[in-house]
Order: sequence, then C-alpha cells, then structure tokens
Amino acid sequence: MSQHDKNNILYTRRDFLNRCGMGFGALGLGATLGPNAMGAGGEAITTLTERAPHFAAKAKRVIHIFANGGPSQVDTFDPKPMLTKWHGRKLPTKLKTERVTGAAMASPFKFKRYGANGIEVSELFPHVGECIDDIAVIRSMHTNVPNHEPSLLLMNCGESRLPRPSMGSWLTYGLGTENQNLPGFVSMCPNGFPVSDAMNWQNAFLPGIFQGTYIDTKHEEIEKLIEHVKNNYIDYGAQRKQLDLLGKINAHHAAQRDDDGRFDARVQSFELAYRMQMEATDAFDISREPQSVRDMYGEGLQARQLLIARRLAERGVRFVQVWTGFRQPWDNHDDLETRHRNLAQESDKPIAALLKDLKLRGLLDDTLVIWGGEFGRTPVVELAVPGANKGKVNGRDHNNHGFSMWMAGGGVKGGYVHGATDEFGFKAVEDRVHVHDLHATILHLMGFDHERLTYRYAGRDFRLTDVHGKVVQELIA
Repeated sequence: MSQHDKNNILYTRRDFLNRCGMGFGALGLGATLGPNAMGAGGEAITTLTERAPHFAAKAKRVIHIFANGGPSQVDTFDPKPMLTKWHGRKLPTKLKTERVTGAAMASPFKFKRYGANGIEVSELFPHVGECIDDIAVIRSMHTNVPNHEPSLLLMNCGESRLPRPSMGSWLTYGLGTENQNLPGFVSMCPNGFPVSDAMNWQNAFLPGIFQGTYIDTKHEEIEKLIEHVKNNYIDYGAQRKQLDLLGKINAHHAAQRDDDGRFDARVQSFELAYRMQMEATDAFDISREPQSVRDMYGEGLQARQLLIARRLAERGVRFVQVWTGFRQPWDNHDDLETRHRNLAQESDKPIAALLKDLKLRGLLDDTLVIWGGEFGRTPVVELAVPGANKGKVNGRDHNNHGFSMWMAGGGVKGGYVHGATDEFGFKAVEDRVHVHDLHATILHLMGFDHERLTYRYAGRDFRLTDVHGKVVQELIA
C-alpha cells in the first residue's frame, strides 16, 4: 500500500474493486451498469439556479390544475344544443368509442354567457365564468387514445408509453427557479398517487433535481404535509456542520470521478432540504393569510391546495401542479350529473379566487394558469358494461377525439374561444389542438422554442414535444 493510500481513508466499494484482481472487478461492474457507469451523459445543468430562456417570455411560472379522470366538455365549456334535440335518440353519425354506448345524452346543466364576448360556460362553473375575460378556452383539444394511463402520461410528459421527463421537469431544467429555498417543481395530489403514480411528475433521464416534489395535501399539519421538514434532534447550526462535513466528503468523491448528474442532484437535494426547513414551513401555512383571503378561496381541501399554489407561485416556485378529483375523479361512467356537480362545487370558487387573487397581486400577467384533464367524454350515454360502471346508464365514456381545456394569464388572449368540436361535441373539427401543440404553446409562453429545448440522452436529442407540435399563435395575446 502506498503512502497516499495510507493517508486516504475514504475508500468506496468501487475503490476496492479497482484494487482487487488488477481492476477486473471494476470491469465487471462497468459491464453491469452499462452506459450509466459514466454518469448522466447529458448537458451539465444539474442545479436549480435561475437561467434565461431562449427569448423574452410572457410567463415566468405555471400553475397547472389537473382535472383528474377526464371532465365532460359538453357539460363544462362546450355547449351543444343539438344534444338536447337528439336526447334519447341514436345520433345520425357513428361514433368510435372505447365501450358500448347508446343514445344521445343532453347535458343536465344550463349554460350562461359571461364576459365581454358572451362566452358560454356551464352552471357548474359560475365563479370561473366571472373570470372568462382573462381565460382562453380551447374547445378543440384531442389526444391519442381513450385510456387513462397513456393519456395522463402524454398530457404530463409528452409521451404515452416510455419514461420521459414531465413538463414541470422540462421547465425547471430550462429555467431553474427563482427561489433556491424551495423546490422548483411541486405536485400536490391528496390521498396518494393518481393513475401512473409518480411518473406524472418524473424527471426520467433529466438530473434528479428536476423531479417534482410530491405533497400529499390531505394533511394540514406542516410536519405531516412535508415529511421530515424539521429535525427534532439537532438544531439548525449542528445540521449545517453535518452538511459541511458531508460536502467535504462529496467533494473528495467528485474530484476522483467524471461528472455524474445523479450525484450532483443528490448533493443539491441535501442542501435544498436543509434550506426548506424555514421557507417551506411558511409557504405551506395558510393560517398566515388574512381571514379575508381565506374566505375568498372558501373551505375544503381544494381551496387549501389552490391557496398554497398561489403562495408557492409568489415565492418563486416555477411549476406548481394541483390535482383535482381526489375523492372521486372526473371519470364519471355513472351518476355524471351528481358527481360532476360535486366536483365542480369543490373547485369552482377556489379556482376563480386564485385567478382574482393573482390579478390583484399583479401576478396573473406572468403566471400561466392551465385547467383540464387527460381527455373528455362522449356526448352519448354509456351502456351497462361489467367492470366499467354499475349499469345505471346515466354517465359518459372516455373520449379522446375532442375535449376542452383553458388557459389564463401569462400572455394568453383572454375572453377568447379557440376551435370547435362537431355539432354533438364528439370530435375536434375546427382549429384542432393536439397535446403536443399545447405543450409547444406553453413552452413558447415561457420563452422557449420547443424544438430547441432538448436534452441529449442515449445518442438522441429528446424534447417535451417529441418530433411533433406547433405553437398555437391565436392563443397568444
């Protein structure tokens, strides 16, 4: 053993393999790990430090309200009088649906005109209707398939089958975040994970620091809302000394090896967790808001989530995702009238409060708010199908051919309706917008050319929009 070896007590398993059998152990390890043995291999961006986009952005941050399960477009933001005329009768056109469907089903909800342009909004969303002059409604969305798992992944990650980074991961990779004491990407989903689990906010092959931080918002106590946010055993100063020592060991480790994005991400995570102890405790504590503000959002879990979303946005978090439909998703194959009404009552007032609150604080101009699910629903009733519904014949099936979403703030053209479905609300037929087009438009509003925001992995340049997508210029103010 050399004198250097005697002085170096920081041996690792890899060091041991390198010194045993003339390094053959390490060769075997390299063969086992394959391309991952040499690190991430992508661009050397592994921190949340704030960065400039490709061009001047209209929006600085995103709040994505995800209506889990697929809300019905013809019952929310896309009125179809022809369904009332044909109610109970077979439609004159054949619809390609996932399951067995029957006659036309008129919307049980009335629509009312709102705003300067008289945009029609369902009675389910009267408070959102009051904000319609700040909203661009897209009535011509379409996606690939009528199944939850692939459609959730396509909407969140731009790819329905293979692991790909989520939209929040791409934006924090491209822009970093304005507040180094909080995660750049937060996903709030109460009562556990949705379909496809944490893949909805995954970083995939991007460095781990860009993965969404999951918060189970069924909890109200800060210590339960964010696990281990406080150290109950040692004080803040002692923790700093521990991290400093760990930093020295990590620096020694890094100096002897090639750059590894995964290692850098872990170091960043330790430091972020330390800094979060004070700032996160404040950001997630809505009791610090004036009573008048809490009254504006209303009561309930959804109101609390959206108020937290505003507090995170104003503190510089880049991407906040808020999941709705937590007790019963918008996937209403049965009892659509009752369940859609209940879901809307939980979210309508808080969503409108969020838009008004952001506007009062001067944040709506550069905060992009998005609402929608993974697909829509059929304009015809779903018949009894074992395993799909309870045979009540009062719900709608999945529909990927046409559905509605909306965007507000962040450079969006308010008081505007884009595109249209056919006369029955089944298929997008005018100014159609695919999920890839939506992503391209969101990236454009955030200051990115979607074809240039790429990450090289496994010999290919990947991007959120894959090899598709075009910016919908009509949506931009």
